[in-house]
Amino acid sequence: QVQLVESGGGLVQAGGSLSLSCAASGRTMSSYAMAWFRQAPGKEREFVAAITWEGAATYNGISTKGRFTVSRDNSKNTLYLQMNSLKPEDTAVYYCTAGNPPVRSPEAYSSAWHYHYWGQGTEVTVSS
Repeated sequence: QVQLVESGGGLVQAGGSLSLSCAASGRTMSSYAMAWFRQAPGKEREFVAAITWEGAATYNGISTKGRFTVSRDNSKNTLYLQMNSLKPEDTAVYYCTAGNPPVRSPEAYSSAWHYHYWGQGTEVTVSS
């Protein structure tokens, strides 16, 4: 079992940057692929970015490609999300999650079905 705690959310102006962290405890984070999802009020949960267990490959959602970068430090049991060029439509609660997608593909890594452990979320608000 893995416990996940996100941090780093807040209020930022459009065009700005923000960095999120996710601290894992319990079973070692290196056993899992990790991902970020987000959910805006009244909207469906959306895939943001994911990373393989060793950090060799990353995947981004269409709306975050080229702006958001996911990374991890297994020695610190921490997952990161660097968000640049933020837009008002990036406003959402951001969730960290851990799981085991069955294959290394964008489709598998972007599906919430393959993630078993979820944090409580951290809120990001981007003002225009």
